[in-house]
Amino acid sequence: MRRRRGRTRAWRGRAAVIVLAPVYEPGPRLPEFVAELRDAAPDVHVVVVDDGSGPASARVLDAARDLGCTVLRHGTNRGKGVALRTGFRHVARACPGHDVVCADADGQHGVADVLRVAGRVEETGVMVLGVRRFDGEVPVRSRAGNGLTRLLFRAATGRPVRDTQTGLRAYPHGLLDWLLTVPGERFEYEMNVLLYAVRAGKPIEQTTIATRYVADNASSHFGSFTDSVRIYLPLLRFAASALLAPTGLSRRPRR
Repeated sequence: MRRRRGRTRAWRGRAAVIVLAPVYEPGPRLPEFVAELRDAAPDVHVVVVDDGSGPASARVLDAARDLGCTVLRHGTNRGKGVALRTGFRHVARACPGHDVVCADADGQHGVADVLRVAGRVEETGVMVLGVRRFDGEVPVRSRAGNGLTRLLFRAATGRPVRDTQTGLRAYPHGLLDWLLTVPGERFEYEMNVLLYAVRAGKPIEQTTIATRYVADNASSHFGSFTDSVRIYLPLLRFAASALLAPTGLSRRPRR
């Protein structure tokens, strides 16, 4: 308990940050995550974007709202990329000047790591990725998929991003309007953010976080084949455009 109180006191001296959690059919870990985060850092506000969950999730979302979260809801499932932009748009309008940390609320991201990434975006003022070590008990498909994507990303962009698929990312408030211009409706959105950042010359900071998979990542809504194709297509298009126009990396993307 002493350790937790010490961490809370340290956090209170920092500027408020928004934690953005896009969810679909969330389970009981959502209110558990929110309660633990509020206990560790009372000044942090959580915005939950429900991406079209069914009636069975109402109790969990109500519990998050009762804990002080802002809960935004899509009437139908529109994809993680759309949910993230809904959250960015809300923060830019309702909480201008606040940095945003995007986190998965299904148990993959511990509160200590969320606050570590939040601290780094405050210190650096640039995009921060929470990159996993992929050690310990990691599903084979997750380890192999991330390794392949990491290699392809570096080959296409020349940038050594160690975890291109991490959902724990922090963005300074000055990037929110830019994030709204990045295309992508589903999981490909997060890959597009990295590719567009490289093309626009935006710095990317990386900080190591714990690798956590709950029940072999059973709660993930990532479709192994369909969503993998969505992620790799923007990467392949980026590589092709770089080959056709080698100076293109210095130009801003067309909107």
